[in-house]
Amino acid sequence: MRRRPAESVTRFSISLPAELARQLDQMVREKGYHNRSLAVADMVRAHLVEHRQRASDLEIAGTITLVYDHHKQHVQATLTDIQHDHHEVIISTLHVHLDHDNCLEVLVVRGKAALIKRIADELIAARGVKHGKLTVTSTGQDLPT
Repeated sequence: MRRRPAESVTRFSISLPAELARQLDQMVREKGYHNRSLAVADMVRAHLVEHRQRASDLEIAGTITLVYDHHKQHVQATLTDIQHDHHEVIISTLHVHLDHDNCLEVLVVRGKAALIKRIADELIAARGVKHGKLTVTSTGQDLPT
């Protein structure tokens, strides 16, 4: 197994109200972190990803999840047309029949944040879509471990 070169770390201290620190320690135990630093680093990463999704020129990855009634007139054709219009950022799709009426579709996407958001909004707003959600993450290239 190849080991990665040791990454330098920066130490800093933070002050928290006692109750907040107690809740942090409880979360650290419940999630199985080895220490507070690892938990705080994950929280910082999560907020950086969330912050960066607002920057339209940055590349992001994510999923667009849709639930829709496939009996609604033209919904499947509309969703397919939108997806074909943006094939360059849609990496993969998963289509599942939840029951006789409802379908779940998950699109894996990668591209500029503004474009991904626009595509998600267009898909979610399509007539016949009951629920939709864009979940964004990093491509991993811009975040240290």
